[in-house]
Amino acid sequence: MLALQIADVGLELLPDGLPAYRQVAFTVPRQSGKTMLLLAWEVQRAIGWAPSLGPQRIAYSAQTGKDVREKLLEDQVPLLERNKQVLGMQKVTRTNGSESILWRNGSRIVLLASGSDSGHGKTIDLGIEDELFADSDHRRAQALNPAMATRPHAQRLIASTMGTAESVALNTAVTAGRKSVERGDSHGILHTSNGPRCKTTNLATRQSGGGACRPSDARSRSASSRRRTSLPLEEFRRAYLNIATTTLEDRVISRAKWEAVCSEDAQSTGEIFAFDVNPERSAAAIVAVGPGPTIEVVEYRPGVAWLVERITELSRQYRASVAFDRQGPAGSFAAQLERQYVELIGLDGKAVQRACGSFYDAVIAQQLSVRISPDLDRAVEGASKREFGDLWVWGRKSSRFDISLLVAATCGTWALANRQNARIPLASFG
Repeated sequence: MLALQIADVGLELLPDGLPAYRQVAFTVPRQSGKTMLLLAWEVQRAIGWAPSLGPQRIAYSAQTGKDVREKLLEDQVPLLERNKQVLGMQKVTRTNGSESILWRNGSRIVLLASGSDSGHGKTIDLGIEDELFADSDHRRAQALNPAMATRPHAQRLIASTMGTAESVALNTAVTAGRKSVERGDSHGILHTSNGPRCKTTNLATRQSGGGACRPSDARSRSASSRRRTSLPLEEFRRAYLNIATTTLEDRVISRAKWEAVCSEDAQSTGEIFAFDVNPERSAAAIVAVGPGPTIEVVEYRPGVAWLVERITELSRQYRASVAFDRQGPAGSFAAQLERQYVELIGLDGKAVQRACGSFYDAVIAQQLSVRISPDLDRAVEGASKREFGDLWVWGRKSSRFDISLLVAATCGTWALANRQNARIPLASFG
């Protein structure tokens, strides 16, 4: 229903035949028919406008070159080719860098690269900016606007889910659209949104009496969608509920809080070591944890063949205990390490849950120190939660990056705080 309203209003013409809206922007949750609406708009421009204005040039853009190529060739072309003769399609070019759809009337759909100069020297009648939430600058507008300047009938069509504070281009378009509605404009810019918390600050929704915004339907779709995904909560809210979020990354530990505990001067000791292995067993990590507590990355390497030997070496050199998540992937190394007489501190499920909460609290309260490590930074950046009732653990499979270093640091910090008969370290590590 919303797609029909967007097209009905967005394609209105003024008495002189010009489009009433030079810019049409709409935001919808995922799986809301956006692809079909964009394709119909492209086809209408290619076929319907050519008889009076001549061949039309449609430029389609997405967040990356790979995305735009896939959307055209894998999503749009198969739908069009089913009715190739009826639509008057002449040729589909799939050559990398020259992808396009050519109509017999001379109209053409081409791909627009993401660079600000990608529209240089071209004339464009319809410029499509799909998934604009991903853009942190205005490079697509900088490419399209000059190419549309001499085309009085041109339109700029923006389609996306809502974004984050970093979605500079989309936020600019949304703000402009809302201001246009507040002024009561009936031409120039059209903006519409749909989702469980959408605001009726757009002409299309106003004219429909708010019918474009059905919270119950959106929540129902989104609830079932969430069960089929492992997206972090904030990304789920953005993608499936069309709610703007603070950050696209949805960091469990904010960048500011994490950076506040990190320092080049922080240096741990070999009092406790901790290790972890990622689920794919493609990498393993070891950290040292000393009083403070202070955390320092010791090893982060591909594979796991090196792990037992390195842990044994560190344990003997520093006469230190080694902590790990007994029920995680690292648990499979317990027997080998015990045969090497390594003193192990294996955390069970409940201990890991408590350790994750304690580690998070310590970071937020700035009660620990971390020696700067890009690998550990990346783990913290991409980490997500896996909930167990009122408690949670780090989500290995749902995190965006390998978090084995973060899990090791969490286990090591807990082991140091809860170990009895703590030793005086033999030497500083690092």
